[in-house]
Amino acid sequence: MFSVTSSGSFDNTERFLKKLARGDMFNGLEQLAQEGAGALASATPVDSGLAADSWTFSIERSKGSCRISWNNFDVENGFPVAIMLQYGYGTGTGGYVQGQDYINPAMKPVFDRIADKVWKAVISG
Repeated sequence: MFSVTSSGSFDNTERFLKKLARGDMFNGLEQLAQEGAGALASATPVDSGLAADSWTFSIERSKGSCRISWNNFDVENGFPVAIMLQYGYGTGTGGYVQGQDYINPAMKPVFDRIADKVWKAVISG
């Protein structure tokens, strides 16, 4: 036989679960998403400045999840310039231009702040 007995109130637990269900832990991510776009713009290697000025973000919320997307709309000859800068590209004359990892170092502090903010919201109940 198995039995469970409890006393007291479950108000705090219920309030915590309701906050999680509403996605309250994602509140305030717009500022961090903006910081990410700014970090990417600052870190983007500059030739004309168009790639650096082309960073945007979007936030999609659905039940129990949130997605932040950072996009760069600078495209040359059908290829995203931000990707060319990050990974390198072949030239029209058979040469190769080495990429430079600028995205990951720029975004790591932003990702860390997002994870910290969400974790604090989860554990604060």
